[in-house]
Amino acid sequence: MLAPLLFVWPISIAVTHYFATSVANFPYDQTLREQVAAISRQVKLVEGKPQISLPGSARALLRADDLDSVYFHVLGKNGQLIAGDLELPSLAVGQAPEHPEPGEVYFRDDDYKGQDLRIAFMFIGETDAPRENWVLVEVGETLEKRSQLSNKIIASVILPQFVIIPLAVILVWFGLSQGLRPLTRLRERIETRREADLSPIATGRVPEELQPLTEAFNAMLARMRHNMDAQHRFVSDAAHQMRTPLTGLKMQAQLAMRENDPGQLRYALQNISVSVDRASHLVNQMLSLARAEASEHSEQALLPVDLDNLLHEIVETWVHRAMSRRIDLGYEPAGPLYILGNTFLLREMINNLLDNALRYTADEGCVTARVLAQENFVLLEIEDNGIGIADSEAHRVFDRFYRVEDTGVEGSGLGLAIVREIAELHKAAASLRPHAMDAAGERTPGSIARVVFPVCRMSQQVFESHAGSRMS
Repeated sequence: MLAPLLFVWPISIAVTHYFATSVANFPYDQTLREQVAAISRQVKLVEGKPQISLPGSARALLRADDLDSVYFHVLGKNGQLIAGDLELPSLAVGQAPEHPEPGEVYFRDDDYKGQDLRIAFMFIGETDAPRENWVLVEVGETLEKRSQLSNKIIASVILPQFVIIPLAVILVWFGLSQGLRPLTRLRERIETRREADLSPIATGRVPEELQPLTEAFNAMLARMRHNMDAQHRFVSDAAHQMRTPLTGLKMQAQLAMRENDPGQLRYALQNISVSVDRASHLVNQMLSLARAEASEHSEQALLPVDLDNLLHEIVETWVHRAMSRRIDLGYEPAGPLYILGNTFLLREMINNLLDNALRYTADEGCVTARVLAQENFVLLEIEDNGIGIADSEAHRVFDRFYRVEDTGVEGSGLGLAIVREIAELHKAAASLRPHAMDAAGERTPGSIARVVFPVCRMSQQVFESHAGSRMS
């Protein structure tokens, strides 16, 4: 606070001096006005010639001033001195008003022998008479009284500030200290916390002004706790899940090293290659899950995405794998259907849904991908005629590392967990259900994986603008 005060204080003194001078000038200007008027009343025009009758007592009273020197004179035609002080500076060209009025009192500032003077003057004469025939009456005085009065006014204003301002600073400092004490206590509570303590701060005794700050800090702690939990889960899951394939790889490598038969050695190497593929698939899915969890609180904005077009592009990349198993992989076009999403994560989600459908569909089976439009939602469906799923297992398959027993299909148990994480990021709901019963009460083999997205309602102009930027 001292810096702005030290800057404003000189400005305050200058402004005070200006107004104090104006206030001090006013009463003494009034006195000069009265003196000029009194002298002008003593001036008479006799046959066009000015005459003045000013008693000695009046002259003595006019000069009776203990502090200032007072001068006056009366000037006639062409500046001829009629009465008064010849040394008083006469009215110079440019100091008089452009259109003066006889009988009106005017003021000007001048100097005499190094002294500043305040001079009041008046013209006497007929309005229609030439100006050079007018009589000029001037009374001037030095500025000592004005200066003393101005200094007294300034002192009466400035001197109390030497007491008031330090007192105000002390009171403000004390008030801020008391007002910020809850913030100080909050800081001390945060500083004394253990490094691993991410529990929220209790808001019971927090002042109302600090409630938004505390809530924001608690929200940040919750995000940090979520991220740390995700990291801990990833580390523990990676350590647990990678132990088995790595142990199997080591065992198969040791067996291969003992083989001398080229056929058995080739068989062992094939097993190692298959195990490496499984481990690589597991690592990729764990990394995908970690990315999906980290993206939940990322700052990446969700942009308009044509889900139908994205699904078409991804299905094309799976055609070769489907053909290798003679699976009929189909795609049902629906036209542009936009949602707000992250293209990278959506691609990861659809890949996992297709991988899951193809993995649990027998050779020569059928898998169909489609996008459907409803009033307020966009549905992504991956339908297959594979082994299906029981209603009791439908919710549990989205848990990480959960796998349905006795399916005869190998997997990591992470595919649908990744789907759920990405769906929640997009405010969508993911589900896996068996086919509905037909009219005869029998259930069609296979299942339907469905993700329900909120629709992105946009104008056609926005669609075209986004499509154009994507093409460029």
